[in-house]
Order: sequence, then structure tokens, then C-alpha cells
Amino acid sequence: MSEGIAEAAASAAGGGWRRATGVAGVALGVLATGAAAGVAIERMTVGRGIRQKARLALDSAGPYGALRGTPGKAYADDGTELYYEADDVDPVPTPERRRRLFGRKAPAPVTVVLSHGYCLSQDSWHFQRAALRGVVRTVYWDQRSHGRSARGTAQVERGEPVTIEQLGRDLKAVIDAAAPQGPLVLVGHSMGGMTVMALADQYPELIRERVVGVALIGTSSGRLGEVNFGLPVAGVNAVRRVLPGVLKALGQRAELVERGRRATADLFAGVIKRYSFASRDVDPAVARFAERMIEGTPIDVVAEYYPAFNDHDKTEALAHFAGLPVLVLAGVRDLVTPSEHSEAIADLLPEAELVLVPDAGHLVMLEHPEVVTDRLADLLTRVGAVPAGATVGGHGSSSTAHPG
Repeated sequence: MSEGIAEAAASAAGGGWRRATGVAGVALGVLATGAAAGVAIERMTVGRGIRQKARLALDSAGPYGALRGTPGKAYADDGTELYYEADDVDPVPTPERRRRLFGRKAPAPVTVVLSHGYCLSQDSWHFQRAALRGVVRTVYWDQRSHGRSARGTAQVERGEPVTIEQLGRDLKAVIDAAAPQGPLVLVGHSMGGMTVMALADQYPELIRERVVGVALIGTSSGRLGEVNFGLPVAGVNAVRRVLPGVLKALGQRAELVERGRRATADLFAGVIKRYSFASRDVDPAVARFAERMIEGTPIDVVAEYYPAFNDHDKTEALAHFAGLPVLVLAGVRDLVTPSEHSEAIADLLPEAELVLVPDAGHLVMLEHPEVVTDRLADLLTRVGAVPAGATVGGHGSSSTAHPG
């Protein structure tokens, strides 16, 4: 059966839109298998009208993603406009006051730069942002074609594929614009962690001269083509064969596909929840917040990014972090970048702190924000970015059993 699907996908990629939509249904059906049972039970026990009212209430009242900082723009090497926001320590000493306090060689403050994952935005750091505000200078940015950043110029105008290397150069542009001087702590989740590795691979002198700490959360240095996403071997092999062609075909019919996504929102909410979280008591508002971010990523952006992950291999780049304080953290039940990938990173960085969070999935910083924030705070204290007596709190909780 998988051979037939692959053949149909190849034909679809060549221009048969009707076939493409059929293949898309099969491929997405395979991906959805793990979540379908839960969705069906939910539909039997919770009325559609009640679900719609709850969703509207969460959309209107949910505070997540509402934190904003001082906006700025950086420009990638292909001209793509990258949006970032900075949260400065309050109060921020003026240059004159810093000179009086520290003399002519006043040290620049440590800046923590946080890079988000695939189909997310800088708002995915909501809890950590709330906790770190006023404690340390932070910069949050949206990867190209995500959040408030512009569509990738090279992708739109020249049809070039997105590469992890390009994302590393994008991060360098953001650093140059938002934190051109002073020590840095680099934090990356999932694709954001890969972005940090790509930065190190291309700009080792930046790591050597300015980076004082690194946190890699739910990410991988390579071999993503071996991930089975919790699916049976036959199913995941079929998906791997057809998905690149299917996504390419869907990306060429983005408007039609977006209407389809809205029509099947309940099903995809179940799929998103399965691949984002592991614990049962995640606050529904947090789950809906993650759903909104992922839904907000256009299908053509999903398509143009997908091939980059199979090509990603930055294992050798990890050597540039040797000797630095490094935090490697992952959810034990992450189906997207399994915790074994984080363990492999830690094996190559023996001095790194490895934290495996039980009952946590891919979006561990939203599912168990208290753990992620506490470990980040410890890293920042170790590198001198946060005074030992400083209080990092207010991170909240995404659990309905333990509200924060």
C-alpha cells in the first residue's frame, strides 16, 4: 500500500491537484491515527457547541502571548525583515550612570537571546518571559516566515528552500541588531536549538568571544529522518515517502488548504495536542494557545521548511560549546524530537547539565514552565547573568491540577 501512496504522491507533485488532495488525506490520516481515538471520544462526550463556546472564550480571555517588549527589526543576508523584541532590565542604567558605576570599561549587560521552534513564534516563551522580566536583558525573535517576521525573501522571490544554515545566519543578524556588544546566553527550543547550532557552525568566533552559556531545549543535532513520531514503522515509512511531495503540492494551493484546515479544526486540535503535550492536566487555555500558534503558520511555510530537517546535521558544531555552561533539557515523552536526541547531545558535551522532564512532550516550556524556568535561572546564575540573590519567579503553571 505504501508503494501506491508514494506513486500517487509523485504524480501529485507533478501537477495533479485532485490526486494531491487525495494523497494529502491519506498521509495526514496516517499522522492523525495516534490522536484520532481521543478526538472521537471527545466528540462523543463533549458537544460541538460546547467546544466552540469554550474555544471562543479561551481565544478572547487567554492572556498567553500578550507580553510585549521594545520592538526592533533586523535584516537577513537575503533582505528578509526579522522582527524581534527586547526586554531590558528595569531600570536600565544610562551610559553615563554605567560609566560612573563601572568606570571607562563598563561591562555590557548579559543578553539572553531565545529562538523558538517550527510553526511557533517568540510567544512560545510566554512563561519564561514573564519570569525573567526585570531580572536580565532578553531578546525574543520570530524566525523568518513565522510570527511577525516577513516571509523569507529567498523563498518567495527565488524559490530557494529554507536551510538550517540560513536560520543560523538570521540569528546572527538579530544579534548584530539587538545585542551587538556584551556577553550572550543562547537559548533554543527544537528548530531554535538547531538554529543555535548553525550559528556556532558558521560563526565559531562569536561563540568563543561572546557566548557565556547555552540552553538546548527539546532539540536535535541530527538524524531526524529516523524519528517515528510514535507511529508504527509501516505508517511512518509511508508518511516519509509521500509527505515532501504532498506538502509541496499543498503549498501551491495554500488558500484552498487553509479553508480545509479550518473545516477540520477539531481533528487537528487533537493532533496538535498529542504532539505538543504528554500530561493529561494541561490547562485548556495553554493547549489552545499552542494550537493558535501552530494554526497561524501558513501551509506553504510548513512546506518550505520541512525538507530542512532531514538535511540537518550539526553534530560537529556542538564542539564549539565545549567548556561552556550548557543546559540540555527535554521531555521524556517528546514524539517530535525524542529525548534520546538530547541525551546524544549531552554525551558529546560531558560537562552539560542534562534534564529529562517526566510526563512532558515537545512543548515542555509551556507544559512544565516551572521546570524550564528554574533550570534556565540556574544556568543564568552560574554564568553571572543573574545575581545569586535575584528572584526569578512568576512563571506560573500550565497544569489545571496545580494552577500558578
